[in-house]
Amino acid sequence: MKTQNKQRIAIIGAGPYGLAAAAHLRGKGVDFEVFGQPMSFWADQMPEGMVVRSTWDACHISDPEERLTLDAYAQAHHLDLVAPLDREEFVRYGVWVQTQVAPDLDRRRVLDIRAGEAGFSLVLDDGEIRQVNRVVVAAGIGQSPRIPTEFQGVVSARLTHSSEHKRMDVFAGKRVAVVGGGQTALESAALLHENGADVTVVVRRPKVHFLDQTVPWLKSEANPLRRVFYPPSDVGPPGLNWIVATPGLFRCFPKRLQDQIAARSIRPAGSGWLVPRLRNVAIKTGACVTGTTEDAEGMRLHLSDGSEMQVDHVYLATGYRVDLRKYTFLGPEILSRIEQADGYPILKRGLESSVPGLHFMGAPAAHSFGPLCRFVSGTKFAGRALAAGIARASSL
Repeated sequence: MKTQNKQRIAIIGAGPYGLAAAAHLRGKGVDFEVFGQPMSFWADQMPEGMVVRSTWDACHISDPEERLTLDAYAQAHHLDLVAPLDREEFVRYGVWVQTQVAPDLDRRRVLDIRAGEAGFSLVLDDGEIRQVNRVVVAAGIGQSPRIPTEFQGVVSARLTHSSEHKRMDVFAGKRVAVVGGGQTALESAALLHENGADVTVVVRRPKVHFLDQTVPWLKSEANPLRRVFYPPSDVGPPGLNWIVATPGLFRCFPKRLQDQIAARSIRPAGSGWLVPRLRNVAIKTGACVTGTTEDAEGMRLHLSDGSEMQVDHVYLATGYRVDLRKYTFLGPEILSRIEQADGYPILKRGLESSVPGLHFMGAPAAHSFGPLCRFVSGTKFAGRALAAGIARASSL
């Protein structure tokens, strides 16, 4: 790889954000290495049969010349693909991108990052220590499942998080309570039902929200004004979505308004195409679990409305919570130097943290740059911002 400067960068993570970082840094002629397993979260921590909710244009992993789109992948492999894209195909697409931007991917795990005066030392799982100038953390959120307070401290094989399951057929014939009201919960419930489980979804909110149900024509490809209402990023409702799609604009709002915009843009919801698949699935709304009791018959759930449920398994589809402490390669010394807010790093231009040369991409960047960073469509902004920031720093 030809280089134009002496920057040597380690990218930790080979999912959409790590690959976008590689693509954009390669475009700047920067020397880098990528560590990790390609598309591991999508391949190993999402159920078989699940699909990508985002629209086609929002599923592209960004590169500076826009040569590695889903369209290019489909054309290269003579595939006739349409949205929603199934998880397995998206993983294959990501692996294809990896072969283009990081063919020499290092699959070793990074065990520890140590900051020094001249940069960083990376301790790898085989004992090797690698010296680099900068580190880009794009390790995803798979290690940070959100466990609601009422389930914390409950140790039971009958209680698991959605991230622990790839196959749903293991639940055939079992009574399963799915906790959550978002896409993962609702789609998991549909998959569980289709694999022979007796499913009840427990939703805290009084109503399940489905996308594109009120005015579906607005988002139709046939609508000539579609792009007026919906940017390609596909995050948030009309109006707010353009603010979210422009992190520079998002950052201009007071933090209180940023939080409100983010909460409204990523509120729990399911895709409209899930509705027919859930017709025979029980959904209990307006209730949350207040306690659990386990016995030989299974697990009894005590609900806030005074009712109870007896089930064989509780399936938590409650999402993920960013917490830098869950990154095992960030030790106490370096964590103490990262300015944080509720587990998120506070980032500046170039997605750089308060530790010079340490950058964060993906969901950890959402506190500073908005909810776009939680989605694949955010790889365009993040890849460009990262590469520009590093190129700017290297020219000083």
